[in-house]
Amino acid sequence: MGNNIKTAFLLTVMTVFLVLVGQALGGRNGAVMAFFMAAAMNFFSYFFSDKLAIMSSGARPVSREELPRVYQIVERLCSKSGLPMPKIYVIPTGSPNAFATGRNPNHASVAVTGGILDLLSDDELEGVLAHELGHVRNRDILISSIAATFAGAVTILARMAGYAAMFGGGGRDRDREGGGGAFGALAMMILAPIAAMLIQMAVSRSREYQADATGARFTGNPGALASALSKIESYARRIPMQVSPATAHMYIIKPLLSGMSFGNLFSTHPPTAERIARLMGMHPGSY
Repeated sequence: MGNNIKTAFLLTVMTVFLVLVGQALGGRNGAVMAFFMAAAMNFFSYFFSDKLAIMSSGARPVSREELPRVYQIVERLCSKSGLPMPKIYVIPTGSPNAFATGRNPNHASVAVTGGILDLLSDDELEGVLAHELGHVRNRDILISSIAATFAGAVTILARMAGYAAMFGGGGRDRDREGGGGAFGALAMMILAPIAAMLIQMAVSRSREYQADATGARFTGNPGALASALSKIESYARRIPMQVSPATAHMYIIKPLLSGMSFGNLFSTHPPTAERIARLMGMHPGSY
């Protein structure tokens, strides 16, 4: 129930924020248009945000014949946890990482990079896949996907606001409608991506700790996940990934994003050292 409330809250925040953006850009008419756009976006976020995350990552589906190692591990973990078998994807990059997405356990997908398959031992890979299935069990992958869609949407709207302010289109009309004019649009351009990243940060940090603990309980081997996190952190710092900043929070370790962006300015993940310490401090009776 807790994550259902969080999901409803996030959708409400997204609606209110988009309406405020619409008012800043076009006064009362802009707010009405933004409300209907938000309603459509909420529908899209719930049913299709997972597909958008998969597409943006460049992942491709793989069969059991192509990747028996991953299928065997995931099938074993699903049998232990009582979860349905998710769809399996591979991201063609040498940077080691993984993420899960989907609106519920019956519509879940797990994506791993080629780099993580080359880097980790079977036990470490099992720890990572158990972590991702922990997200599925905890039902926080929908929240993560919605946060990604929301972040991308407000960033696009903020850029539109900035362009409108720079070119001065309809400035007098916006002032007359109380929209705030060019100054408000420029402020929205700066603040909207920051607001999106702050929401991502609030959503992501606690869920990573929870998924670590759930994954450790699935495997009974928290040390394997701790070792995997250490390796991934070390390699991911050196190898950039072509990942949208709006989806970076979904990965098990924050990817090293190529280039500079708002996504580089905020940490959506808890410190890896703290995650490792918590895993190594788990008592046998807790998993």
